[in-house]
Amino acid sequence: MKIGTLLPCSALALLFLPACGGSKPAPAPQGAGAGAQQPGGAAQQPGGAARRPMAPVRVDMVNAKALFGVPPAAPPVDNPSTPEKVALGKLLYHEKSLSKNGNISCASCHDLANYGQDGKPTSPGTDGKNGDRNTPTVWNAFRQFAQFWDGRAATVEEQAVLPVLNPVEHGVADEAELVTRIKAVPALVEAFGKAFPGGGDAVTAKNFGLAVGAFERTLATKSPFEKFLAGDQGAVTNEVKAGYNKFVEVGCPQCHMSDLFGGSTYQKTGVKKPYPTVDVGRMAITKSESDKFMFKVPTLLNVEKTAPYYHDGKIATLEDAVANMAELQLGLTLKPEDVASIVTFLKALTGPLPELK
Repeated sequence: MKIGTLLPCSALALLFLPACGGSKPAPAPQGAGAGAQQPGGAAQQPGGAARRPMAPVRVDMVNAKALFGVPPAAPPVDNPSTPEKVALGKLLYHEKSLSKNGNISCASCHDLANYGQDGKPTSPGTDGKNGDRNTPTVWNAFRQFAQFWDGRAATVEEQAVLPVLNPVEHGVADEAELVTRIKAVPALVEAFGKAFPGGGDAVTAKNFGLAVGAFERTLATKSPFEKFLAGDQGAVTNEVKAGYNKFVEVGCPQCHMSDLFGGSTYQKTGVKKPYPTVDVGRMAITKSESDKFMFKVPTLLNVEKTAPYYHDGKIATLEDAVANMAELQLGLTLKPEDVASIVTFLKALTGPLPELK
C-alpha cells in the first residue's frame, strides 16, 4: 500500500540484481520543467537553446521480467465472482449505516477516485479518533500476498470485516450487530438474497466479506511501465527507462519486486539506520521478536498518487520517501538527480483508474 520497508536483501533480488545493474544507465533526467526532453524532438534549455536529446536507453528485459513479471504468491480463495456479488460488494463498500455512528464507510478512507486512500497520515474513525497507521490503497490490494501493514489477514475477503469491527474505525461491536445493521436496510437484504441464492439466511458476516472481496477483486490498474514490460516499447520514455535502471542499480528491488513492485514480502523498517517509531509492526501479531519493526512491503503501483508515505504517514513527498528509504534501508545518500530519476520511473507506475460499473 505505500512506499515500503526493506530487509538487507532477498534471494531473488540477489540472484538478479548484479545482471540488472550491469548495464550502465543513461544520464538522469533534469525534471519536467525547462530543460526536459520534449517528445519527438530535442529538449530545450532555458532561453530556448536546444540541447542534444538523450541517447536511447537500454533496459535488460530478461531480468526486468524476472524481477517484475511474476505476481506475489497470493493465497487462493473460494469466492467465484458473479455480477450480483460484485454489485452487493460495491453497495456495502459505500454504506455508511454499517458504522457505529452511521457516518463512515470503507470508501471514506479508501476513496476509489483518490487512488484508494484519503491522503491523510492516519484516518479518523466513526468517533473522530485517528488510527495508528496510514490507510493503504485498495487498488490492486487483492493481488498482494497478505493484507494490512502487519499481514493479519490473508485475503481481501478476510480483511473486509475487520475494520468494521475495529473500535477505532467503524466501531461495530461484533458480527451480530453487523448483521442487525444490514437487515435494517431492505435494499441490502434484497441484494444479499440475489448474491447468495439457494435458501437459508443470506445475510451473514461471512457473506459480507465475500461480497466486499468480490468487489475489491475488480479494482486493478495497468500502468505505462507495466505495458512496457508486456512488450509495448513506446509506452515509456527514455527518462523513465533511465530511472528504472537507477532504481535497480541502487538496490530497490531487494524488496520491491513482483509485478506489483512490492506486496510480496515482509521487511524491516530501518535496516541500516533506525526509523523513529513505536509501532512494532508484525511483532504485535506474531509476538516474535524477530518480527519487530517488520511490515509488509507495499506495492509501488500508483505510488505517485498515494502520499503521504510509510506505515505512519510521516513522509510527505515521493522525493523524500525515495531519499529516506535509500538511507534507512540501503545505507546510501542519493544525489538529487538520482532521486529525481527514480521518481520519474515511479510516476510511470501510475495507471489510469478504470470506470467502475
